[in-house]
Amino acid sequence: MHPTKLAQQFNTKTAYIMAASGYTVSFAELEAGSNQGAQLFRSLGLKRGDHIAILLENHPLFLQICLAAQRSGIYFTAISYRLQEAEVEYIVTDCQAKVFITSKDRQSVVDNLLGKMPNVIHSYMLDGVIAGFDSWEEAVAAQPVVPIADESTGASMLYSSGTTGRPKGVLKPLPEGELGVEDGPDLFTMLYGATADTIYLTPAPLYHAAPLAFTMGFMLGGMTCVIMEHFEAEAALSTIEKYQVTHSQWVPTMFVRMLKLDDKDRLKYDISSLECAIHAAAPCPIKIKEQMIEWWGEIIHEYYAGTEGNGFVAINSEQWLAHKGSVGLALTAKMHIVSDAGEEVAAGEVGTIYFEGGGEFEYYNDTAKTNESRHAKGWSTLGDVGYVDEDGFLYLTDRKSFMIISGGVNIYPQEAENVLVNHPRVMDVAVFGVPNEDFGEEVKAVVQPKDFADAGPELAAELIEYCREHMAHIKCPRSIDFEKELPRHPTGKLYKRLLKDRYWADHKG
Repeated sequence: MHPTKLAQQFNTKTAYIMAASGYTVSFAELEAGSNQGAQLFRSLGLKRGDHIAILLENHPLFLQICLAAQRSGIYFTAISYRLQEAEVEYIVTDCQAKVFITSKDRQSVVDNLLGKMPNVIHSYMLDGVIAGFDSWEEAVAAQPVVPIADESTGASMLYSSGTTGRPKGVLKPLPEGELGVEDGPDLFTMLYGATADTIYLTPAPLYHAAPLAFTMGFMLGGMTCVIMEHFEAEAALSTIEKYQVTHSQWVPTMFVRMLKLDDKDRLKYDISSLECAIHAAAPCPIKIKEQMIEWWGEIIHEYYAGTEGNGFVAINSEQWLAHKGSVGLALTAKMHIVSDAGEEVAAGEVGTIYFEGGGEFEYYNDTAKTNESRHAKGWSTLGDVGYVDEDGFLYLTDRKSFMIISGGVNIYPQEAENVLVNHPRVMDVAVFGVPNEDFGEEVKAVVQPKDFADAGPELAAELIEYCREHMAHIKCPRSIDFEKELPRHPTGKLYKRLLKDRYWADHKG
């Protein structure tokens, strides 16, 4: 729904609320604030197709800024607040942002960025200012609250997580015609039973594609969104109870952390208001999902998709229980499983996942990467590997770039990760290949124990044996190291490259 119509229809109804602080924004306030932001962008000379960059934590004004850009026909690039100066500089420069918006909370990162962002004509800061930045709040307060005269639909242009190299912006064509909202609300109603009374919880960072798209979609469908400033397992359960949350979205690592709470903490909250819990971003181990369905009921929904928007695969609990481990059926595009030779393979055979007829995209400023994502027949891929069963349900195997080749055998580390994370003394795990003189690579696991005091040879031996009890020995780690915390993105993606590089740094082969 158009934001102006939302304000007229819902007025004082809460558009979103910050879970911890209770800061609340009504649909009328959302309309006024986003109009003022759009007016500011126009006053700076920004036009349809221009770019802005946003470096913010889950800030109370995050969504207003995004909506201001969206109703101005502008691309907005939300940047991870966990990135450091050089990484932020790269993205702001690469996306050719003309406006840069950040917060006082990010001062240590942005202190030295001025003069290093060649396309930026104006920099703003929230919650105070430092030299070189103007106050966003003061700038928008000086603008009129009416819509700009030339509204059109903008879009996010988000960057990949950069797990296998420098991140790249995912550019999709701007929608043509009058300002409108993408078909998110219809999808939410069809798949997830959303209504005007839905209360949607996002426990993840808004800068990431799925939390941002879903939160914007639910909100622009006239539904109330609850935004956690930071995820913490018990706090998430408390938030469901406090705000009577009906719909929510998670990543598997959040499920793991909630399941590993002591029962006295995990079970003391009333979460009976939950009607739908959606998860994505990373494959969920079968045992973890079984435990979640047993705990929350058959309200768990999963989907597989990417920032690229080239395909959407979905599954509900009933389907999943009949096809355990699957991420679902393709809904928005035709799916193809393709061999390294570029030929389609039969059901049950592993290959690269391609989509035909889905949304268009390109990698910004990287024609080579765009071309790498295309099949000769015009299909596109995210680089993931999997297979379909006889009923057409998709099963993810791993990312192609993470595959281990040991003695000529292809090993997908996700299998061992899914086994090891179920061990009661394991909080998180990463499995990857390390150099081996005889076999080229061997399987290594790096484990974050639930209690780091347990780390040592005894636990390592126990975990290797545990893995061998559940899967072929060749797929199991030959050695295990321990870390107090793995470098995992808040959205659930593991920065495996940061771990793997340590073991290959001195390798000459």
